[in-house]
Amino acid sequence: MDFRALALGLVFALIWSSAFSSARIIVEAAPPLMALSLRFFISGLIGVGIAAALGQSLRLAPAQWRAVLIFGICQNALYLGLNFVGMQTVEASLAAILASAMPLLVAAANWGVFGEKLPALGIGGLIAGFAGVSIIMADRFGGGADVTGVVLCFLGVIALSVATLMMRSASSDGGNLLMVVGLQLLVGSIALLPPALILETPEVTWSWELVAAFVYTTLMPGLTATFIWFRLVARIGSTRAATYHFLNPFFGVVIAAVLLGERLSWADALGVVVIAAGILAVQLARART
Repeated sequence: MDFRALALGLVFALIWSSAFSSARIIVEAAPPLMALSLRFFISGLIGVGIAAALGQSLRLAPAQWRAVLIFGICQNALYLGLNFVGMQTVEASLAAILASAMPLLVAAANWGVFGEKLPALGIGGLIAGFAGVSIIMADRFGGGADVTGVVLCFLGVIALSVATLMMRSASSDGGNLLMVVGLQLLVGSIALLPPALILETPEVTWSWELVAAFVYTTLMPGLTATFIWFRLVARIGSTRAATYHFLNPFFGVVIAAVLLGERLSWADALGVVVIAAGILAVQLARART
């Protein structure tokens, strides 16, 4: 067993899942797009600065520049931008559950559109995963979940899925990994700045919780988790690395319940288990194929 890859995967899943709770704290006190653009700018400068100090170069391979632009726009600007706006009215646990559908959407598109072979285990996993999402959505909408916020979060997941599909063959080939991470964060910051200035008013309710959440989100999910993800993909490949997404529903719901006191109903618990099992089945089937 590759214990280093296991450790990277677990740390990535934990940090990535915690981002929803810290983001919820931020958007309740500050304009979401302005906060996110500033977060990307700071994270990007730190990443590029450290990369330059380590001797990494701006001379990237074409595939790396493609990754910088696609992930900077689709993952950072669209996915996280839509999530931050949606999470003004959507609980962190629900946003984490919606985001966990990403590997299911990617697997479904690879199977249905690109003709990737998917064994019966994988097909069953897709059915189970989407059934789990349906269970949670039915319960949350019955409890008064904001439809607009949910739609924005789900559109963000679609944007991230598109980015993943467009970069199916991308990795960290060519070195300069931290430089790639820093640059794609700066691309996200630049892309979010115009809509932030046009649509939002810079009104902030300051508190130590807001400052702590912003610093954590900037350094951990923003920079560290992205770096770990690229390292993990380079080590074991994107298909096997995506297996760790099955932990995100668990971690996301638990962290939101502990930090924010969000409720956890029986439908949430059942749906999370079903989604996680579906994601794991899909990724194991794809890895075997």
